[in-house]
Amino acid sequence: PYYVNTNQDLFVEASLHSPDPFLELFLHTCVASPTRHNPTTGVYTIIKDGCVKDPTYATFYSPDRHTLRFKFNAFQSIRNNPVAYLQCELVVCRAFDYSSRCYQGCIRRPKREASS
Repeated sequence: PYYVNTNQDLFVEASLHSPDPFLELFLHTCVASPTRHNPTTGVYTIIKDGCVKDPTYATFYSPDRHTLRFKFNAFQSIRNNPVAYLQCELVVCRAFDYSSRCYQGCIRRPKREASS
């Protein structure tokens, strides 16, 4: 466990361990959940479909494509829960493949029209 106080920034680094220099990481989804086994109940969404949902989220410089660095404020995700589990989904893509998910960035799902 990593202990952080309320209203304190939480810094995260994710790394891909591969000898292939032409792979890169993309943060697809990241949520904070009060339970380890059910990341859909009571979640606080930080990133969804590559779109930033938390106003305190920020990225940091990384020396290579194999590493992602970001931070967010723990206050938003903890709320009334003393424990939060951070669960993130990352995508591995070929560098410079402009049709890959990594280069699509934020994908906003279109809203469905309500029928009568």
